[in-house]
Amino acid sequence: MRMTGIRRPADRPHAMAVVGAADDGIREDITQRREQFMSTNDAPTLHGRAASACPTSRARVLRAGIAILSMLSMFVVGLAASRPAMAVDSGQDPNLAQVIPANEPVVHGNHVIPTGHVDMGPRFDNGTWRFLIHDDAHKADASATSVWRYPAETVLQVVDKAKLTVPEDKTYDFVGAAPGSTVWVVPQTQNPNVVWAGWNTQDPTVMSRLDRGATFTVSGIQGPGTLVVYLQSGSFGEPQVLWDSRKPGKQPVWVDTNTHTHANWVFTKPGVYLVRINASANLKDGSHVSDTQYIRFAVGSATSTASALSTRWRHANAQTSDEAAGHDSAASSDSSRMKSLWVPLLIWILVALAVLMVIGFVLAVLSSNRTRRRILSAANANATASPWPSSVGESEQGRPSGGSPGPADPSDSGVSRDEGGRR
Repeated sequence: MRMTGIRRPADRPHAMAVVGAADDGIREDITQRREQFMSTNDAPTLHGRAASACPTSRARVLRAGIAILSMLSMFVVGLAASRPAMAVDSGQDPNLAQVIPANEPVVHGNHVIPTGHVDMGPRFDNGTWRFLIHDDAHKADASATSVWRYPAETVLQVVDKAKLTVPEDKTYDFVGAAPGSTVWVVPQTQNPNVVWAGWNTQDPTVMSRLDRGATFTVSGIQGPGTLVVYLQSGSFGEPQVLWDSRKPGKQPVWVDTNTHTHANWVFTKPGVYLVRINASANLKDGSHVSDTQYIRFAVGSATSTASALSTRWRHANAQTSDEAAGHDSAASSDSSRMKSLWVPLLIWILVALAVLMVIGFVLAVLSSNRTRRRILSAANANATASPWPSSVGESEQGRPSGGSPGPADPSDSGVSRDEGGRR
C-alpha cells in the first residue's frame, strides 16, 4: 500500500530549520513581553502599578504628616504668643547682683526719690502680698537703711539730667518721638545722676513661697506723653518692648523667682505719669496672690512732686488699689488655675500626637514595602512563566520549565495521517 505525505530525508534539515526559526521567534516574543511586563514606565502592567502605587502611598503619608506638623506648629506658636513676655537679668551689669535682707522694714510716709537705685517688687506685708517699692538707699549711702515703701506715698522723680536726644535711627521709631527731639530716659544701665528704676522678685519670703515666678501686668499708663519701657542687650541688640502707653489692654511680663532687672523708661514729654501695674503669682501651697498699685513719676525738674503725689487715676475704669487687687486676684486666680491645668495637658497631647504620627508613618512605610515586595514577586513569577503562542500547536504544560523546546512530538513529525491513524 502506498503511503503519501511522507517527507523525503532530504527535506528534514529544512523542516528543523523551520522549527528552529519558530522557536527563535517565540523566544524573542517572550523576551519582548517580559520586558514590557517588567517595565516600570508601562502603567497598565502589574509591576508598573506596584512601582507607582507604593511611592504614592508614602507621599500621601508624608503630606499628611507635614500637614499635621504644620497645624501643631501653628498651635504651639499661638500658645507661645498668648504667654506673657519674659524679662530676665542679662547678667552683664555687675550692679544687678544683690541680696535683699529678710528684715528690711516696710515704712509709711511721703517720699521723693530723685536719684539712686529703686526696685518695684512683691513683698509680704504682715502676711499680705503687696507690690511695693524697694528704696535701696544703703547702696548709695552706707549709713542709710534700705526700706520698702508704698507706691501711693512715693514719687520717682526723673530730673532734667535724664534728657537725651532721639537718634537718627529707625530702630528707635517705636519710642514715639521724632529723631532729634528730646526725651527723658531712665536708663537700663545706671546713671548716678538719675533715678535707676527696675524690679525684682528677691525678697527672701517671696522667693521661699513662689511656685516659679510672678507676672507683672501693666493695664494702663496715664500722662501727658508716651511712655515706652524696653530692654536692649548691649548697643546693637534688638530692643524688646515690654510696656507701651499707646497699646490698649493688658501687657503682662513674666518674671522668674530671684530675678533683678532694669530697663529703659522713655518719656516723650514732661509731667506727671501714673503707671497702673499688677503683680500676681501662684504660691507653692496652691494659692494665688495679686496686688495692683499705681507707680508715680514726676518727669522733668520743673514738674511738681506734690502734684505727682496728689494726682488720681482719671481713666473710666479707675479703681482703688485694694479693689483692683481683689478683682484682679479673683480673675487672675481662675485664669492661672485654668492655665496650670491646660498647658501641661496640651503639651502632653502634642507629644502624644507627634509620637503617634511617627509610629503611623513607620508602619505605613513598612506596609508599603511589604506590599511592593509581594507585587514584585508575583510579577516576576508571572514573567517567568512562558506565554507560548497557540500557533505552535502545543500547550504551555507541554514545554519544560526552562523554556527550551522539548522532544519532538510524533504529531509534529511531518508525517500525515489518514482517518484511521495510519501513516
